[in-house]
Amino acid sequence: MIQCKRLYDAASAGDGYRVLVDRLWPRGVKKDALEYDEWCKTLTPSPALRKDFHSGAIDFAAFREAWLAELAELTEEGERLLGQAKDRPLTLLYGAKDTQHNHAQVLAEWLRGLAIRQ
Repeated sequence: MIQCKRLYDAASAGDGYRVLVDRLWPRGVKKDALEYDEWCKTLTPSPALRKDFHSGAIDFAAFREAWLAELAELTEEGERLLGQAKDRPLTLLYGAKDTQHNHAQVLAEWLRGLAIRQ
């Protein structure tokens, strides 16, 4: 099971392997206060794509397509992450306020597809 969760929400036993998937450390969060197993900066949108999306230069649909294209080059890292959570849930932690339109949701979708192909 792959799920997404705002990093500001409390950790729970059902989270399994918790991975921070933001390129930048979240503001206002001390590193020793966040419960996570791994900070995976590799599986985050490029700085240019992140900037375009957050500035409003592209909408979510365009962002999603561009992010999926970037992810296509990161299959090995995706497989590695799936391996870390093979026998437990994988929770992708993100800081975005929008819980539906963010990079972690697209990453989860991509990882689910990758898991099916394995």
